[in-house]
Amino acid sequence: MRKILFIMLAALGLSSSAFAGDDYSRDASVLPEAARTTINNNFKAKVSVVKIEKTLGHVTEYETVLTDGTEISFDNNGNWDNIEVASSKSVPNSMVPQAIRNYVAKHQPKTHIVGMEKERSGYEIELSNGVDMKFNNDGEFLRYD
Repeated sequence: MRKILFIMLAALGLSSSAFAGDDYSRDASVLPEAARTTINNNFKAKVSVVKIEKTLGHVTEYETVLTDGTEISFDNNGNWDNIEVASSKSVPNSMVPQAIRNYVAKHQPKTHIVGMEKERSGYEIELSNGVDMKFNNDGEFLRYD
């Protein structure tokens, strides 16, 4: 009985410590090179804070907030997967595929893109008027969400 209780307590202790590993930094140097390059090439604002999410001791995601309030999530290799900007700003054109920019300009002319998420099957775009749109990996419109 003691062995079972000991094993259960040890497992509980290991599992709770595995999920309590998030770190925070104000230094952009903690980001992978690809993430730093994305920020430097596309945004004027600087890094304010980085949350480094870890699972079982391995980095799974970097959640970055810039000084202008822009939020960018990067995977463990530094590839962006989610961008959100203030409603008065736009996701930089350099980050939005041309086909998506063209479609939004034609079908939602008085709006701008305030959020963009990369998904396995394509992109989810949020517009300044609150409309969400789905596009495939080639930037072809799929549907309103």
